[in-house]
Amino acid sequence: MTLLECINGPEDLKGLSQDQLTRLAAEIRDVLVETVTRTSGHLGPNLGVVELTIAVHRVFDSPRDRIVWDTGHQAYVHKLLTGRAATFDTLRQRGGLTGYPSRAESEHDLVENSHASTSLSYADGLAKAYKLRGEQDRTVVAIIGDGALTGGMAWEALNNIAAAKDSRLVMIVNDNGWSYQPTIGGLAEHLAAIRVNPRYEHVLDYIKTTLPRTPLVGPPLYGTLHRVKKGIKDVIQPQVMFEDLGLKYVGPIDGHDERIMEHALRRARDFGGPVIVHVITRKGLGYPAAEQNEIDCLHQFPAAGAAPGTWSRVFGDELLAIGERRSDVVAITAAMLHPTGLAQFAAAYPERVYEQHAVTSAAGLALAGLHPVVAIYSTFLNRAFDQTLMDVGLHRLPVTFALDRAGVTGPDGASHHGMWDGSILQLVPGMKIAAPRDAKRVAELLNEAVEVSDGPTVVRFPKGKVGGEVEAVAKLGGMDVLREPGPGLGADVLLVGAGPMALTGLEAADRVADHGIGVTVVDPRWTKPVDEALVSAAQRHRLVVTVEDNGRVGGFGDAVARLLRDRDVDVPVKTFGLPQEFLCHGTREEVLDDAGLTSQQLALRITEAVALRSFAEALDPDDVQRAGEAAPEGRTVE
Repeated sequence: MTLLECINGPEDLKGLSQDQLTRLAAEIRDVLVETVTRTSGHLGPNLGVVELTIAVHRVFDSPRDRIVWDTGHQAYVHKLLTGRAATFDTLRQRGGLTGYPSRAESEHDLVENSHASTSLSYADGLAKAYKLRGEQDRTVVAIIGDGALTGGMAWEALNNIAAAKDSRLVMIVNDNGWSYQPTIGGLAEHLAAIRVNPRYEHVLDYIKTTLPRTPLVGPPLYGTLHRVKKGIKDVIQPQVMFEDLGLKYVGPIDGHDERIMEHALRRARDFGGPVIVHVITRKGLGYPAAEQNEIDCLHQFPAAGAAPGTWSRVFGDELLAIGERRSDVVAITAAMLHPTGLAQFAAAYPERVYEQHAVTSAAGLALAGLHPVVAIYSTFLNRAFDQTLMDVGLHRLPVTFALDRAGVTGPDGASHHGMWDGSILQLVPGMKIAAPRDAKRVAELLNEAVEVSDGPTVVRFPKGKVGGEVEAVAKLGGMDVLREPGPGLGADVLLVGAGPMALTGLEAADRVADHGIGVTVVDPRWTKPVDEALVSAAQRHRLVVTVEDNGRVGGFGDAVARLLRDRDVDVPVKTFGLPQEFLCHGTREEVLDDAGLTSQQLALRITEAVALRSFAEALDPDDVQRAGEAAPEGRTVE
């Protein structure tokens, strides 16, 4: 039996010797590599926090002491040490462990976050609540990466935390040197009073080889540390930034020396006020394939770069072609250059790619006459909605949003499903939203979007491989007609499928045709504004059906139903989409099946709806009235 198999909870770590802890760390890395390379997931970040996580659970008493992980993809080791080692092989599988902290899984998981820069705000509130309730023996621990610390929300939280002098709050900055932006703003000029730990030589050597590669921060930081090491006391620099805020600063600490980590964390815990512990770790440590990966140290496995044949790659290739023609087109991403498909554009036009504070920065670029393309995961745009509405939309600025991972994303779970943008962006006046059904339409619609000069545009597409291409058989306004009723079939159903769901609609149409139901399948191409040509088309059919890979509430289907109501079109509308709830993880196919968005389930529900419609049409009006009067109280008859 391995040591890891004997760990049923954090308390089992307390009595282990240093030799055993070293063995345990090696076993954990073996399990991480074996499992994540099979199930997929975040490998590099977790390989880098093994000793850090062991030390946290030896020093603090979870769950009484609360541990909050920022961008919780680095919590795999935490899961292994809190009673989930036996089921870790189910990671990111349907019905198995999630890829992020989960309150349903363990009392040791508190915050189910996967969006960056939130942990310090959570921790601030927790620490203040414990103080107010007189629970002064409880400590809150926030573990935040150097990249997440650059977020504005994190700095706002630091400002408030510093004012709470007696909050028992330990903030661990996991600095692995791989953020796209400087890791801690201004830190390079504010480390003259740094506390040197017993393993300083080791840390300094690592910093010397790693941080000089980081623009602005690296070389000045190394120089400052080196002068302090030599004992130069008259280094003229401002006081340490964090201490100016009133925060105790400890570091840098070698994050792979568990003993030193424990020592630093115990001192921080016993200080009695807010403390920042700056920890240097190496992303991907212990797995050569990750250590040698020059893109992101295998941040994800399989690698998250835009592989050929994926929606992201198709988008990236077309944006590169647009960039060759138009020098005013620039690209922006929130530190996700490779996953969003912008790597080729960045290589060709490095001076036309920008990162961070993306949306309002894009507004500024647009005000100066450029056309920014903001490439971002759909779910991450939620936090930027106010900027989208008031900074971009209000000024009618020509900014194009390329929303990757729109709709069901699969094993990343509730926080990553891009099922909200199709609803919230319907609220932005003047915004146009495109949903391509295939690769060719990605190129078409992206080109159309960047030609819009009087307001913002969106091109939303899902995760994964692009399916086959389907050409239109006719046009309906600006929409594509993909299928018309076959010979001998009437105009029973007008099925309008947004994006890839148009292809699912085609399959459903084939199924119901076998039952004598004629279906016209339309791809709207642009889901906002809704094409007015749908009004006359709806009047020629007995039933209108909309299908979208987005939440049903306030989405494309609701917009179609509203248009038809406003035009007094007396045709029933059935809207199919994702249920308005936080959906569990699973493959894209499994989640869509649960939501009833497969061709088989759609065909069944369309057949039932047409049958009810036929029944209602066949009834004498007097019979309908008598049936309604005879129905039990609280029920109606369609």
